[in-house]
Amino acid sequence: MSPKIPGAPAPTPPPVDEPTEPQSPLPPKDDQQGPETVSATGERTGAEQDVRAQRGAHLTTAQGARLRDTDHSLKAGPRGPTLLQDHHLREKITHFDHERIPERVVHARGAAAHGVFESYGNAGNLTCAKFLAEKTTVPVFTRFSTVVGSRGSADAVRDTRGFATKMYTDEGTFDLVGNNIPVFFIQDGIKFPDIVHAAKPHPDREIPQAQSAHDTFWDFVSLHTEAQAHVMWQMSDRAIPRSYRTMEGFGVHTFRLVNAEGQSSLVKFHWKPKLGVHSVLWEEAQLINGADPDFHRRDLADAIESGAYPQWELGVQVFPDSEEEVFEGIDLLDPTKLVPEELAPVKPIGMLTLNANPKNYFAETEQVAFHPGHLVPGIEVTNDPLLQARLFSYIDTQITRLGGPNFSQIPINRPHAPVNDMQRDGFHQSAVHTGVAPYRPNSLDGGCPFHAGDGEAALIDFPEAVQEAVKLRESPASFEDHYSQVTQFFRSLTPTEQDHVIQAYTFELGKCYEPAIQERQVQRLANIDADLCAAVATGLGLSIPDPEQAPRDSEPSAALSQIGGTWPVDGRIIGIAVDQGTDATMVADLAERIDGAGMVPLIIAPTAGTLSDGTPIQRTYLTARSVEFDAVVFATAEAAPAVDAVHGRDAKAGDPVGRGAVDPRLVLLAAEIFRHAKAVLFTEETPVPEAAGIDRSAPGVLVGAPAERLDDLVGLLGQHRVWDRFA
Repeated sequence: MSPKIPGAPAPTPPPVDEPTEPQSPLPPKDDQQGPETVSATGERTGAEQDVRAQRGAHLTTAQGARLRDTDHSLKAGPRGPTLLQDHHLREKITHFDHERIPERVVHARGAAAHGVFESYGNAGNLTCAKFLAEKTTVPVFTRFSTVVGSRGSADAVRDTRGFATKMYTDEGTFDLVGNNIPVFFIQDGIKFPDIVHAAKPHPDREIPQAQSAHDTFWDFVSLHTEAQAHVMWQMSDRAIPRSYRTMEGFGVHTFRLVNAEGQSSLVKFHWKPKLGVHSVLWEEAQLINGADPDFHRRDLADAIESGAYPQWELGVQVFPDSEEEVFEGIDLLDPTKLVPEELAPVKPIGMLTLNANPKNYFAETEQVAFHPGHLVPGIEVTNDPLLQARLFSYIDTQITRLGGPNFSQIPINRPHAPVNDMQRDGFHQSAVHTGVAPYRPNSLDGGCPFHAGDGEAALIDFPEAVQEAVKLRESPASFEDHYSQVTQFFRSLTPTEQDHVIQAYTFELGKCYEPAIQERQVQRLANIDADLCAAVATGLGLSIPDPEQAPRDSEPSAALSQIGGTWPVDGRIIGIAVDQGTDATMVADLAERIDGAGMVPLIIAPTAGTLSDGTPIQRTYLTARSVEFDAVVFATAEAAPAVDAVHGRDAKAGDPVGRGAVDPRLVLLAAEIFRHAKAVLFTEETPVPEAAGIDRSAPGVLVGAPAERLDDLVGLLGQHRVWDRFA
């Protein structure tokens, strides 16, 4: 008899191919039990527990009417706008929007900051939006977030990150609600509940938290192949950023800009971090989530507090507003596609600087309400079917989260422009309105409020032609290519980054219990790249399948890779490991030099307190871990085990390497820094590198007086990592 292993496949395993014959919902596992069936007043009913579960084999509305399509919104033609009369879309999205109270359904875990956006004043030919057309400065509030995890999850998870910025302009509030990945999982907003339900923890055990390494996620994305583009980005290093400060942002959708002459252009928004795009390794992420689950929010707040203000340049890719809305063969209304920057360069139009932390997390970060329909004159939406659904979904979900329709009156959400909207009453109404005629036309209030005249900035819907069409649920044929850009992204990465992608797929799929799901996703990889497929299949112990369609060659895009180039080192964290024999004066001088270079020095000593000259100690051998440092200077004279280097006090001290000669925690610190491809500096006399098995001549390993080698260390940090260490 086989042992009962936790996590075994279900009693009825799923097939590799999508089932086509209707059947009733599958039964629960043997170890699962629900609550007793009792009435609202506690009376036992005697009914079976599954009486409250789903019934029937067919998909229905909430009222029980069977449905024949839940993949496409009802649109005016395949490329037309989504119709408000789509009762199934509205029911599905509305129910989804109200599934969590009060935590956000997605983007629940976030961190935010105040700042300013300074326009370069060079976008007047594109838009009449004053804050972009003129050289001006507007206040902003930016919130970063993970998508899948709850408020209590960890920061450094493999996930998409939200990048939402509220700009308080004189013409109204503009919200740019984007992600750190330029493509999305789905093409049509009606599928948003599906992808989130699949990515969230399993509903039976509520695990795993904030992770995509589980069966329901891979079951969905391997069947719904338009998700493969986003999945490839999520398996790349982009999904585990080093910091919000080193994270790119994208508007995802195509927007329409209209200038003062009424001329229109289509654009995609980009946020380019001043510090460059930089990520952590997967092992680092796992260590971070144990050592400091608040790593990203702490990094953001600490950087602002220390004066290393994070900055991102806002840019736009500009495309002709043609009837086809296609650029170089790429459908601009397909949110699973990007336009390579080699085909459409990003034009810089302004700079975002975050310079102040919130005073109260709940009042600001938690209650801020973003909405892609918060627009100003000169910026409009397009018929992207994902964006169209978001226009309904965002405002709908705020009504539940924030207790009614007056969420715009919460201080963090209040516009910085005069408001006279004729909207009255409702939950949490904090305005005390005057007058008796909140309607138009009126004479009792002197006709107020009045419409804006032609010469005054006002929201004007661009007169876009809507083609004659029939109502239907389908997408245009150009949406059917689900693989070519996935191949392009993978082949644009350096070999180092490709190795990380292979590791990510192998790790994530290795966490799935169902072999059929692993096999199905590996089949999808065969359609993307043969080498990727072979490596992942081998790691999972599966046979290598033939592709269903041959991967399509395309020109690689250098902008898709994170490796290469040199970046500022502002706000980088440098550890300085010392012991009783280290010259305190030298340490104080080094810390001052590091601070002068715009970085943050943290002294690591055997115990807390101060050095002999009174210099404060920020970390101890017990509290320090490699993942919080971008580089470490080992200025230890002897590095002998400290008094607390006892396994019973610190498990890290139980490492037998270097026992009796070098404190094992210094050995561990050096070894982790080295294998994570970070720069490291050793003084001549320290015995740490030999104890850790590190070759002093290895790439990125500096030896000598710290003050003399600091410039070399800064040069290595500007490249983020020393990847040729493992070439």
